[in-house]
Amino acid sequence: MRQTVGSARARGRWSVIAIVVLALAALLAASWYFFENPSNQTFGHTVTLVPVHQKVVALTYDDGPNPPYTNEIVNYLHAVKAPATFFVVGKAVAKYPDAVRLEARDGNAIGNHTWDHAHLVLESRRHIQRELNDTAAEIALVTGVQTHIFRPPFGGRDFTVIRVAHQLGYQVIMWSVPLPRDWAGPRPRVIAARVLRYVRDGSIIALHDGNRGQAGNRANTVAATKLIVEALRARGYTFVTVPDLIRLGYSAQKVTPPGPTEYENAR
Repeated sequence: MRQTVGSARARGRWSVIAIVVLALAALLAASWYFFENPSNQTFGHTVTLVPVHQKVVALTYDDGPNPPYTNEIVNYLHAVKAPATFFVVGKAVAKYPDAVRLEARDGNAIGNHTWDHAHLVLESRRHIQRELNDTAAEIALVTGVQTHIFRPPFGGRDFTVIRVAHQLGYQVIMWSVPLPRDWAGPRPRVIAARVLRYVRDGSIIALHDGNRGQAGNRANTVAATKLIVEALRARGYTFVTVPDLIRLGYSAQKVTPPGPTEYENAR
Protein backbone atom coordinates (compact mmCIF):
# COMPACT_ATOMS: atom_id res chain seq x y z
CA MET A 1 0.00 0.00 0.00
CA ARG A 2 2.86 2.36 0.91
CA GLN A 3 4.54 1.56 -2.40
CA THR A 4 1.35 2.41 -4.26
CA VAL A 5 0.98 5.73 -2.42
CA GLY A 6 4.67 6.52 -2.96
CA SER A 7 4.44 5.69 -6.65
CA ALA A 8 1.37 7.90 -7.02
CA ARG A 9 3.17 10.79 -5.33
CA ALA A 10 6.20 10.29 -7.58
CA ARG A 11 4.01 10.26 -10.66
CA GLY A 12 2.32 13.40 -9.41
CA ARG A 13 5.67 15.17 -8.95
CA TRP A 14 6.81 14.17 -12.43
CA SER A 15 3.52 15.37 -13.86
CA VAL A 16 4.00 18.76 -12.23
CA ILE A 17 7.58 18.95 -13.52
CA ALA A 18 6.41 18.03 -17.02
CA ILE A 19 3.74 20.72 -16.92
CA VAL A 20 6.27 23.33 -15.76
CA VAL A 21 8.73 22.33 -18.50
CA LEU A 22 6.03 22.51 -21.16
CA ALA A 23 4.88 25.89 -19.84
CA LEU A 24 8.44 27.23 -19.97
CA ALA A 25 8.86 25.89 -23.50
CA ALA A 26 5.64 27.59 -24.55
CA LEU A 27 6.78 30.83 -22.91
CA LEU A 28 10.12 30.70 -24.72
CA ALA A 29 8.38 30.02 -28.04
CA ALA A 30 6.02 32.94 -27.48
CA SER A 31 8.93 35.15 -26.47
CA TRP A 32 10.79 34.27 -29.66
CA TYR A 33 7.75 34.96 -31.80
CA PHE A 34 7.02 38.36 -30.31
CA PHE A 35 10.53 39.68 -29.70
CA GLU A 36 12.88 37.90 -32.13
CA ASN A 37 10.80 36.63 -35.07
CA PRO A 38 12.10 38.67 -38.04
CA SER A 39 8.71 38.88 -39.74
CA ASN A 40 6.80 40.17 -36.69
CA GLN A 41 5.82 43.81 -37.25
CA THR A 42 3.97 44.26 -33.93
CA PHE A 43 6.47 46.75 -32.51
CA GLY A 44 6.98 48.82 -35.65
CA HIS A 45 8.33 48.58 -39.16
CA THR A 46 11.36 46.42 -39.87
CA VAL A 47 12.86 45.41 -43.21
CA THR A 48 12.79 41.71 -44.12
CA LEU A 49 12.00 40.55 -47.66
CA VAL A 50 12.15 43.53 -50.02
CA PRO A 51 9.64 43.54 -52.91
CA VAL A 52 11.65 43.93 -56.12
CA HIS A 53 11.24 43.07 -59.78
CA GLN A 54 14.85 41.95 -60.19
CA LYS A 55 16.93 38.93 -59.24
CA VAL A 56 18.85 40.64 -56.46
CA VAL A 57 19.74 39.53 -52.93
CA ALA A 58 21.60 41.07 -50.01
CA LEU A 59 24.32 39.17 -48.17
CA THR A 60 24.75 40.41 -44.59
CA TYR A 61 27.17 39.50 -41.82
CA ASP A 62 26.73 40.04 -38.08
CA ASP A 63 28.87 40.19 -34.94
CA GLY A 64 32.22 41.23 -36.41
CA PRO A 65 34.73 42.33 -37.24
CA ASN A 66 36.61 39.15 -36.42
CA PRO A 67 39.98 38.77 -38.16
CA PRO A 68 41.10 36.77 -40.03
CA TYR A 69 37.63 35.53 -41.04
CA THR A 70 36.13 38.95 -41.74
CA ASN A 71 39.13 39.81 -43.91
CA GLU A 72 38.85 36.55 -45.84
CA ILE A 73 35.15 37.16 -46.53
CA VAL A 74 35.74 40.76 -47.62
CA ASN A 75 38.65 39.84 -49.89
CA TYR A 76 36.68 37.05 -51.53
CA LEU A 77 33.63 39.24 -52.10
CA HIS A 78 35.89 41.94 -53.53
CA ALA A 79 37.43 39.43 -55.94
CA VAL A 80 34.04 38.30 -57.25
CA LYS A 81 32.51 41.80 -57.17
CA ALA A 82 29.74 40.89 -54.71
CA PRO A 83 29.11 43.75 -52.24
CA ALA A 84 27.72 42.89 -48.82
CA THR A 85 26.51 44.56 -45.64
CA PHE A 86 28.34 44.15 -42.33
CA PHE A 87 26.48 44.78 -39.07
CA VAL A 88 29.34 45.46 -36.69
CA VAL A 89 29.68 45.38 -32.91
CA GLY A 90 31.13 48.61 -31.53
CA LYS A 91 33.70 47.11 -29.18
CA ALA A 92 35.01 44.92 -32.02
CA VAL A 93 35.26 47.98 -34.27
CA ALA A 94 37.44 49.63 -31.61
CA LYS A 95 39.59 46.50 -31.33
CA TYR A 96 39.95 45.77 -35.07
CA PRO A 97 39.73 49.11 -36.90
CA ASP A 98 41.69 47.90 -39.92
CA ALA A 99 39.18 45.11 -40.55
CA VAL A 100 36.31 47.61 -40.53
CA ARG A 101 38.14 49.90 -42.91
CA LEU A 102 38.54 46.90 -45.20
CA GLU A 103 34.80 46.22 -44.96
CA ALA A 104 33.94 49.80 -45.82
CA ARG A 105 35.74 49.74 -49.16
CA ASP A 106 34.43 48.70 -52.57
CA GLY A 107 30.81 49.63 -52.01
CA ASN A 108 30.14 47.42 -48.98
CA ALA A 109 27.70 48.85 -46.42
CA ILE A 110 28.27 49.10 -42.66
CA GLY A 111 25.44 48.71 -40.17
CA ASN A 112 25.05 49.14 -36.41
CA HIS A 113 24.80 45.99 -34.25
CA THR A 114 25.17 47.71 -30.83
CA TRP A 115 28.29 48.21 -28.76
CA ASP A 116 28.49 44.84 -27.01
CA HIS A 117 25.86 42.67 -28.74
CA ALA A 118 23.27 43.56 -26.13
CA HIS A 119 19.80 42.01 -26.11
CA LEU A 120 17.78 45.21 -26.04
CA VAL A 121 14.33 43.89 -25.14
CA LEU A 122 13.05 45.55 -21.95
CA GLU A 123 16.11 47.81 -21.77
CA SER A 124 15.70 51.48 -20.97
CA ARG A 125 15.53 54.14 -23.62
CA ARG A 126 18.80 55.62 -22.38
CA HIS A 127 20.61 52.27 -22.54
CA ILE A 128 19.43 51.64 -26.11
CA GLN A 129 20.51 55.12 -27.18
CA ARG A 130 23.95 54.60 -25.65
CA GLU A 131 24.41 51.22 -27.39
CA LEU A 132 23.55 52.73 -30.77
CA ASN A 133 25.27 56.10 -30.38
CA ASP A 134 28.55 54.71 -29.06
CA THR A 135 28.72 52.24 -31.93
CA ALA A 136 27.81 54.85 -34.53
CA ALA A 137 30.51 57.16 -33.19
CA GLU A 138 33.14 54.42 -33.38
CA ILE A 139 32.14 53.47 -36.93
CA ALA A 140 32.36 57.12 -37.99
CA LEU A 141 35.72 57.57 -36.25
CA VAL A 142 37.26 54.53 -37.93
CA THR A 143 35.68 54.68 -41.40
CA GLY A 144 34.02 58.08 -41.82
CA VAL A 145 30.74 56.25 -42.50
CA GLN A 146 27.51 57.64 -41.05
CA THR A 147 25.35 54.53 -40.97
CA HIS A 148 21.55 54.57 -40.98
CA ILE A 149 20.88 50.83 -40.80
CA PHE A 150 20.62 48.84 -37.57
CA ARG A 151 20.11 45.18 -36.79
CA PRO A 152 19.22 44.35 -33.18
CA PRO A 153 21.26 41.46 -31.75
CA PHE A 154 19.26 38.23 -31.74
CA GLY A 155 16.63 40.16 -33.66
CA GLY A 156 15.34 41.22 -30.25
CA ARG A 157 13.15 44.30 -30.22
CA ASP A 158 10.14 45.82 -28.52
CA PHE A 159 8.31 49.13 -28.87
CA THR A 160 11.12 51.08 -27.21
CA VAL A 161 13.86 49.55 -29.38
CA ILE A 162 12.05 50.35 -32.61
CA ARG A 163 11.01 53.83 -31.50
CA VAL A 164 14.52 54.80 -30.40
CA ALA A 165 16.09 53.37 -33.55
CA HIS A 166 13.68 55.26 -35.79
CA GLN A 167 14.13 58.50 -33.86
CA LEU A 168 17.90 58.17 -34.26
CA GLY A 169 17.41 57.86 -38.01
CA TYR A 170 17.84 54.11 -38.45
CA GLN A 171 16.01 51.65 -40.61
CA VAL A 172 15.74 48.39 -38.65
CA ILE A 173 17.00 45.51 -40.77
CA MET A 174 16.08 41.91 -40.09
CA TRP A 175 16.41 38.96 -42.50
CA SER A 176 14.09 36.95 -44.71
CA VAL A 177 16.05 33.71 -45.06
CA PRO A 178 15.87 31.56 -41.89
CA LEU A 179 19.14 31.73 -39.97
CA PRO A 180 21.43 28.84 -41.02
CA ARG A 181 22.96 28.72 -37.52
CA ASP A 182 26.43 29.08 -38.97
CA TRP A 183 27.68 30.19 -35.54
CA ALA A 184 27.26 26.59 -34.36
CA GLY A 185 29.86 25.40 -36.88
CA PRO A 186 27.97 23.09 -39.25
CA ARG A 187 29.78 22.07 -42.41
CA PRO A 188 29.94 24.70 -45.16
CA ARG A 189 27.68 22.70 -47.46
CA VAL A 190 25.08 22.46 -44.70
CA ILE A 191 25.17 26.22 -44.13
CA ALA A 192 24.88 26.87 -47.86
CA ALA A 193 22.03 24.40 -48.32
CA ARG A 194 20.05 25.96 -45.46
CA VAL A 195 20.40 29.37 -47.12
CA LEU A 196 19.85 28.40 -50.75
CA ARG A 197 16.65 26.55 -49.96
CA TYR A 198 14.84 29.78 -49.07
CA VAL A 199 16.37 32.47 -51.28
CA ARG A 200 14.05 34.44 -53.54
CA ASP A 201 14.12 37.84 -55.22
CA GLY A 202 14.72 40.56 -52.62
CA SER A 203 15.97 38.19 -49.92
CA ILE A 204 18.18 39.32 -47.05
CA ILE A 205 20.61 36.59 -45.96
CA ALA A 206 22.16 36.78 -42.47
CA LEU A 207 25.48 35.05 -41.75
CA HIS A 208 28.00 35.58 -38.95
CA ASP A 209 31.63 36.58 -39.39
CA GLY A 210 32.03 37.16 -35.65
CA ASN A 211 30.97 35.82 -32.28
CA ARG A 212 28.95 38.51 -30.47
CA GLY A 213 31.83 40.92 -30.91
CA GLN A 214 34.42 38.41 -29.72
CA ALA A 215 36.83 36.01 -31.39
CA GLY A 216 35.40 32.82 -32.86
CA ASN A 217 36.24 30.33 -35.59
CA ARG A 218 34.21 31.26 -38.66
CA ALA A 219 36.14 29.25 -41.26
CA ASN A 220 32.98 27.37 -42.20
CA THR A 221 31.12 30.62 -42.81
CA VAL A 222 33.94 31.77 -45.09
CA ALA A 223 33.72 28.55 -47.09
CA ALA A 224 29.90 28.66 -47.12
CA THR A 225 29.99 32.21 -48.47
CA LYS A 226 31.83 30.98 -51.55
CA LEU A 227 29.30 28.19 -52.11
CA ILE A 228 26.36 30.56 -51.68
CA VAL A 229 27.75 33.18 -54.06
CA GLU A 230 28.59 30.62 -56.73
CA ALA A 231 25.17 28.94 -56.49
CA LEU A 232 23.19 32.18 -56.58
CA ARG A 233 25.25 33.56 -59.44
CA ALA A 234 24.42 30.37 -61.34
CA ARG A 235 20.73 31.13 -60.70
CA GLY A 236 21.17 34.58 -62.19
CA TYR A 237 21.27 36.61 -58.99
CA THR A 238 23.14 39.86 -58.43
CA PHE A 239 24.38 40.87 -54.98
CA VAL A 240 23.60 44.31 -53.56
CA THR A 241 23.96 46.02 -50.21
CA VAL A 242 20.96 46.43 -47.94
CA PRO A 243 20.63 50.19 -48.64
CA ASP A 244 20.71 49.49 -52.38
CA LEU A 245 18.17 46.69 -51.99
CA ILE A 246 15.83 49.04 -50.14
CA ARG A 247 16.20 51.67 -52.86
CA LEU A 248 15.40 49.06 -55.50
CA GLY A 249 12.34 48.05 -53.50
CA TYR A 250 11.04 51.60 -53.34
CA SER A 251 11.79 52.03 -57.04
CA ALA A 252 9.76 48.91 -57.82
CA GLN A 253 6.86 50.43 -55.89
CA LYS A 254 7.43 53.80 -57.61
CA VAL A 255 7.71 55.72 -54.37
CA THR A 256 10.54 57.77 -52.88
CA PRO A 257 12.57 56.03 -50.14
CA PRO A 258 12.53 57.83 -46.79
CA GLY A 259 15.57 59.79 -45.72
CA PRO A 260 17.02 59.30 -42.23
CA THR A 261 15.30 62.38 -40.80
CA GLU A 262 11.89 61.07 -41.77
CA TYR A 263 12.18 58.47 -39.00
CA GLU A 264 12.60 61.03 -36.22
CA ASN A 265 8.89 61.15 -35.47
CA ALA A 266 8.22 57.47 -36.14
CA ARG A 267 6.11 55.69 -33.51
